[in-house]
Amino acid sequence: MQVGVMTVSMHLPGVASLKDKRHILKSVIGRLQSRFNVSVAEVEHQDSHTSAVLGLAVVSNERAFIDQQLDAILTFVRNDGRFYVGQVEREIFS
Repeated sequence: MQVGVMTVSMHLPGVASLKDKRHILKSVIGRLQSRFNVSVAEVEHQDSHTSAVLGLAVVSNERAFIDQQLDAILTFVRNDGRFYVGQVEREIFS
């Protein structure tokens, strides 16, 4: 079994409240879970309305599948358009 973990830092310009931020993140998290069958949660900056960090985890028996999934997830997130993607960290554990 192998586990791929990725954190994605996000900047949300123009978001004026935590309610607006949570609306965007809830949408993104739901779409990622349904499209990629991945575990996702907001892991940092919960009290900031202009930034967020999402943590994602993918489990598989093939490293190539994990790499492919994480690449597809990152492309999907970057193409959203409601926020800017900052630092991305990835790691795969065997």
